Amino acid sequence: MSRLKNKVAVVTGAAKGIGAGIAKGLAAEGAAVVVNYASSREAADKVVAEIKANGGKAIAMQGDVAKAADVERLFAETKKAFGRVDVLVNNAGVYDFVPIGEVTEKHFHRLFDTNVLGPILATREAMKYLVEGGSVINIGSVASTSGPAASVVYSATKGALDSVTRVLANELGPRKIRVNSINPGPVETDGYHAGGFSGSDFEKGAVAQTPLGRIGRPEDFGPIAVFLASDEAGWLTGETLVASGGLR
Repeated sequence: MSRLKNKVAVVTGAAKGIGAGIAKGLAAEGAAVVVNYASSREAADKVVAEIKANGGKAIAMQGDVAKAADVERLFAETKKAFGRVDVLVNNAGVYDFVPIGEVTEKHFHRLFDTNVLGPILATREAMKYLVEGGSVINIGSVASTSGPAASVVYSATKGALDSVTRVLANELGPRKIRVNSINPGPVETDGYHAGGFSGSDFEKGAVAQTPLGRIGRPEDFGPIAVFLASDEAGWLTGETLVASGGLR
């Protein structure tokens, strides 16, 4: 498969979960992929090794998207390694639910710094490198509109990211750079398990309300990202694609 042949993609937070699923999907369609990670070097190397074992091109690059210096280095090293940038997937994010009574300044800034500032900094830096026809793909959440209990800060970050998507689609359109968002429902990731959601009443309720009868898996999102990164989505920008198995 070669829908993304000769394209270069940077996927933030790609060592695990949705990011890893997207990185593998883009590579399978011919893209050279930068697997960004903040701290999980071993996990990032594993994703790179799997991509290479399947005939793809990938390298792991460390960088905290909430730090401008790290983001600048990430793109400079990508340019050095692959010569260009065609696709940015803003996937790096923090998933943490707490009730309003337990919200602290530290919790607020931790989530907003990664989930909102991170995509803004990454897109700002990517603008120096993205070619005409490039694609920015944000990873949002159905929480931006569904408003689950105990998610006041997390849902606020994803609502903000929906706005970022629309604004940047307008701002970058004249440069022929498209900006869209994939908004998943619950997805079985390490963070999902660490948060205690697996097998919980929350999960049972989500599955019961999902027409396709299960929560998401990381590999569900690779094909969607491939579409948005490809020329087939050349007339789509500013869109939020809810990828939740029908959960609303």
